[in-house]
Amino acid sequence: MDITLLQYLLAILAGIVAGIINTLAGSGSAVTLPMLVVLGLDPSVANATNRIGVIVQNLVGIATFVRSGQMDLRGGEAGQRPPSRSAPGRPLDAQSLRFGLWLTAASMPGALIGAYVATLLDKNAMNLAIGGMLVIVLIMIFLNPQKWLREQSDVRAERPRLPVLALFFAIGIYGGFIQAGVGVFLLTAMVLGVGYSLVHANAIKLLIVLALNIVAFAVFIFSPLEVDWGIGALMAVGQSIGAWAAVRFAVTVKDANRWVRYLLIVVVIYSILRFFGLLDLISGLF
Repeated sequence: MDITLLQYLLAILAGIVAGIINTLAGSGSAVTLPMLVVLGLDPSVANATNRIGVIVQNLVGIATFVRSGQMDLRGGEAGQRPPSRSAPGRPLDAQSLRFGLWLTAASMPGALIGAYVATLLDKNAMNLAIGGMLVIVLIMIFLNPQKWLREQSDVRAERPRLPVLALFFAIGIYGGFIQAGVGVFLLTAMVLGVGYSLVHANAIKLLIVLALNIVAFAVFIFSPLEVDWGIGALMAVGQSIGAWAAVRFAVTVKDANRWVRYLLIVVVIYSILRFFGLLDLISGLF
């Protein structure tokens, strides 16, 4: 499709905003999906095209975490490369990273299933279910502030137990289905259920979201849907910029956990209003 200069700018701007939100909290696709539809894509095509930017932004985010010394993907002890002098807390240790790789592996088959059934489920019923879960998440954020604000991860087990793997498999199904909001569920599960700090949970979240979106995107490529590579690439540029800026913030600002929690609260409230259709109701009053 032909793209005007204004559409170029809107796509890149939406990508930057989504890249920041996705990297630090989640639900950045609540920005990019509507924008893709505004730019003329069918909702199903928008859902598939959106994965391009998500994959690229997560690659950029992971690379930025690695370069900052907060994550070591070579299998050694994290922190062998000196972290930024202003980085809050200690780098992600090797055991916590290995634990995160188990969670990533558990989410991938779920993403395959979710992407496959993406066009088979009732959208309204799914929105209500997601909204209900987000209400529970919001309550948990307010009831457990000390866990959300911990500076260092407390992951003691070598491998996740079966219920934890099942939980991340289920989150993978949702992420493969629509992506919007999956980061919120991942952060909640990792901070409250596993014991990661919010900054470290964000690092592992990037690995998980990257993996499940690669799986989902492969399904979409081999489906009858026609991915719009042009607009997807534009979004990816903006999301890469946003992801880089977000990770730099997370690893250099002393009170990053606190500010990310505030952003997460705002994103969850916005998502609840959106999934319950209350945003449309409010906008209709003005």
